Amino acid sequence: MPAVSTASLFRTLLFRGASAALLALALASCSTTGKDRMTTGSVPKTSNSLDTMNGADLARATAAYGKAYDANPKDRDAGVNYANALRISGRNDQALAVMQQVAIANPTDRGVLAAYGKAQAAAGQLDAALSTIDRAQLPDRPDWRLVSAQGAILDQLGRSADARAKYRDALVLAPNEPTILSNLGMSYVLTGDLKNAENYLRSAVSQPAADSRVRQNLALVVGLQGRFADAEQIARQELTPQQANANVAYLRGMLAQRNSWQKLAASGDAKKAVE
Repeated sequence: MPAVSTASLFRTLLFRGASAALLALALASCSTTGKDRMTTGSVPKTSNSLDTMNGADLARATAAYGKAYDANPKDRDAGVNYANALRISGRNDQALAVMQQVAIANPTDRGVLAAYGKAQAAAGQLDAALSTIDRAQLPDRPDWRLVSAQGAILDQLGRSADARAKYRDALVLAPNEPTILSNLGMSYVLTGDLKNAENYLRSAVSQPAADSRVRQNLALVVGLQGRFADAEQIARQELTPQQANANVAYLRGMLAQRNSWQKLAASGDAKKAVE
């Protein structure tokens, strides 16, 4: 196996795993039901069900949303649904192009702005995403989902202190919200502080509303500390056998590549890799 620098390996592990999970979880939490979308600045609740689909079902859903969008590209819900499906399918550039058109047709719709910011972030346009999500926010009625999403984007930009301040602001608006606690924990993963990361993630999974994505983040952090039996037990909760086996295989692969977290963290390169 070719030699790999610790900085390069850290970037591979975290930006394929922890960082990606952080951004996905934070931005997914922007979604709520259509009933309150006009008052919260959120988008229709489609991404949660799409997240659980297998490849074939997701492809069929994407095609169906695409037909609705083609029939009326200016329709707000058709565009947002199609963009969500494209993004979850990994077609981030196309999702962004769709949301650009929807935003042109609905320039003052806060839900559209939130979805547009999500698409920008997924496509790597992080500074633009921050600006767009800021425009979706109302200072007198701030939406914790958007505040948390801003934190996730700031973490992607390497601005950890600013990101954590956003998460704490979001916790004031939504105390003990598991997705915020999870994002705060993952923020500490990105700077190599696994002890604090695990503390926040354990707090997150103890909340009644915690979902499987939060538990998988905890499994990742526990696994990175070399406690694989514990990580495997966490990873298998509330998942189908196929999903659990995939997650466990992913954790095993990461641990096999890096040998041990202790060596990686002690190298001094870990923090540098994400600055």
